Amino acid sequence: MKIGFDVSQTGRSKAGCGFYADGLIRALAAAEDGNEYTLYPAFGDLFWDPECATTTFRCSQRRFRSLAAPANFEASQRFWRHPADDFEARIGSPDIVHSNNFFCPRGLTRARLIYTLYDLSFLEEPSWTTEANRVGCFQGMFQASLSADWVVAISDYSRRHFLATFPHYPAERIEVIYPASRFTEGDSGGARPARFDHLAPEGFWLCVGTIEPRKNHRRLLDAYRLTKSPMPLVLAGGKGWLMDEFAAEDVLLTGYVSDEELEWLYRNCFAFLYPSLFEGFGMPVLEALTLGAPVICSNTTSLPEVAGEAGILVDPLDAQAISGAMQKLAGGEISREGLKRAGREQARRFSWEESGRKLAMLYKRVTHAGPVL
Repeated sequence: MKIGFDVSQTGRSKAGCGFYADGLIRALAAAEDGNEYTLYPAFGDLFWDPECATTTFRCSQRRFRSLAAPANFEASQRFWRHPADDFEARIGSPDIVHSNNFFCPRGLTRARLIYTLYDLSFLEEPSWTTEANRVGCFQGMFQASLSADWVVAISDYSRRHFLATFPHYPAERIEVIYPASRFTEGDSGGARPARFDHLAPEGFWLCVGTIEPRKNHRRLLDAYRLTKSPMPLVLAGGKGWLMDEFAAEDVLLTGYVSDEELEWLYRNCFAFLYPSLFEGFGMPVLEALTLGAPVICSNTTSLPEVAGEAGILVDPLDAQAISGAMQKLAGGEISREGLKRAGREQARRFSWEESGRKLAMLYKRVTHAGPVL
């Protein structure tokens, strides 16, 4: 088969969606499934990576090739919004197009469309994002509910939420394929990064994620202050939207961190805190579990699905509850070692190899199934 695969968010500054697409395509490349892949470094009219021509995923295997990146965002928007008569030929004449960034392409007459479903947070609470992002995400997802031949959901929670929102879509056409961690369980032996020289191993609290309202950083900061912990709070993640005024003198805001720096932070934090208000999956929770960090996370949306019984689940709207869990862990009422063991066991349930295998099987099923009605 010939697969057109969206890698538009897999560049240098990738976040959750990009890590998912990157992990899947690497798993497919390692599997030697016999398919031919055309990679799309730019895809759609909503997202644009200025470095897409050089930093998105590439593969040296002969069965992989990359479509040339448009000159700029405007050119990309024109190409994808107004497909020409020879549109499918221009994108590599694929049998399947796999969309991974909320955009749903039109103009496909022969190729089957698989649409990755991350989450519907943009519908849950308007204040969590910008109007432009909300409208763009909804347009793409609504179009997918009408025209996608199959939907790949990153969690069962996202699958159920999608069906509740778009009940006309056939439930049997949604496949849950979980993400996995980009890190491995084994001891890396990595040295402490120079900019974290002042952080003592097992002497700081950690939260990882883009600084944006949905991640609930303000309430986490309230909980941290209620805890009166002598250990610093580290917030690792790039700047998102609607958080221009967010600042905290008593925490360390690292900004975007490298994989090496992030791995050290996970392995050496006292505990990982993730009181997010809404997640389609919650990749940082899985990464923390994989690397042995005790986890305190929200008891809502997809996070119980990821943490299982290996984390301390709390109400993300209750700063006292978050603080109480932190105090119990710091005071020894809850065993850190017990959480670390349970976390590693839970993390073994997720693997890119298995996710890639399921996706390759789905590609075969899609080509033999009839079009969605």
